[in-house]
Amino acid sequence: MGTNAHNSGEVYTRDSVKGFAINHSISTSPEEDAGLKFVLKSQGSWFHCGYHLTTSIVGPVLLTLPFSFTLLGWGGGMLWLTLAGLVTFYSYNLLSMVLEHHAQLGHRQLRFRDMARDILGHGWDKYYVGPLQFLICFGTVIGGPLVGGKSLKFIYALYNPDGSMKLYQFIIICGIITLLLAQLPSFHSLRHINLLSLILSVTYSTLVMIGSIYIGHSKNPPPRHYTLQGSHVDQLFGVFNGISIIATAYASGIIPEIQATLAPPVKGKMFKGLCLCYSVIASTFYCVAISGYWAFGNQTNGTILTNFIGETKTLLPKWFFLITNLFIIVQVMAMTAVYLQPTNELFETTFGDAKMGQFSMRNVVPRILSRLLLVAAATTFAAMLPFFADLLSLFGAFAFIPLDFILPMVFYNMTFKPSKHSIIFWGNALIATVSSVLVVIGAIASIRQIVLDAKTYHLFSDM
Repeated sequence: MGTNAHNSGEVYTRDSVKGFAINHSISTSPEEDAGLKFVLKSQGSWFHCGYHLTTSIVGPVLLTLPFSFTLLGWGGGMLWLTLAGLVTFYSYNLLSMVLEHHAQLGHRQLRFRDMARDILGHGWDKYYVGPLQFLICFGTVIGGPLVGGKSLKFIYALYNPDGSMKLYQFIIICGIITLLLAQLPSFHSLRHINLLSLILSVTYSTLVMIGSIYIGHSKNPPPRHYTLQGSHVDQLFGVFNGISIIATAYASGIIPEIQATLAPPVKGKMFKGLCLCYSVIASTFYCVAISGYWAFGNQTNGTILTNFIGETKTLLPKWFFLITNLFIIVQVMAMTAVYLQPTNELFETTFGDAKMGQFSMRNVVPRILSRLLLVAAATTFAAMLPFFADLLSLFGAFAFIPLDFILPMVFYNMTFKPSKHSIIFWGNALIATVSSVLVVIGAIASIRQIVLDAKTYHLFSDM
């Protein structure tokens, strides 16, 4: 293995066996970068990595999976739920292999935008991957206080139906909790919180499954029909909307940042973390999707918990709703803290000084102010736009699919250069191509649904 010097100070590392070159021209070492040094500390084990992965993927969005089945039917729902799981596991493993390969070459990449710059070239990090990842992370930080606020308001209305508090007030309460979690200094410092998140996600998914089965077997079960509703056009757009919902459920968008938390050597650790994560996914996604759709059929609402309320009274005891919603609040706050980390790293890189101590006044003041402003802006958007959850399928099509379904295939083929006659090359190309088509069609279907529902949207709505 040798190195060749080029003009403009560029240095390329060439693998003599594989025959590819990696550009290290403007890579910034962790010692010079406050974001890497302070936020993405590489100190975790594969267990910690598994906790972070699970929290980034398994969240309240899984409660929308039964609704996606109303758009896809039993066959389509099971097919896409399984196919998306297999593709994302494969995709995330490809990303991990590319990251491990670069680490073995002595150039460990710790951020998604680093991968884009080094593999695709200059500009891809600033003008494509960076903005998409920021959209995902900031959107999740908006959704966290919103989902938490709605759960908190539900508990309040359950025990105080004539209360005067409005939804935006509960969103602000969850925003304050998010602000406190945002001050945790590094990704690694979330490991115990994310273990709790993993346990809670399994617990409330189990409760939802039990609740669906109980209602389905009750004396007066809701009528169940499994035919697709609407005109042929509505059904067609519904299929792509359902695919986008499932894609969002499996999405992460921050895999490199999670792998960055692993202590070196990293080889093999991410695969173990993914196995832990997907064992949780298998035990939560399927049980909620199948039991929820079985119990309510094509009358399943956007989130399965609303089906448990009934027209005149709740179909389950109050304690069930109290426990389930409390678990959801805690878990979604943990998820929000996870998606704060890439933005925290970006702010730390921009405003921090790696030559000063992490807790020096020079770094603490900009850290607190930048994170405070970000969370305050997100909470304001959540309070103003309580229909923001309707944008999830659009996010799935427009941002998550490129980062989780397309770029990993491109990165692998460009890094390892498999033979164009090999199955892996054409398999990756097929996944990237089909996913690119889904981006366009899914975005159109999502925008169409938003336009149809726009008449129900109101700023600072209490719904």
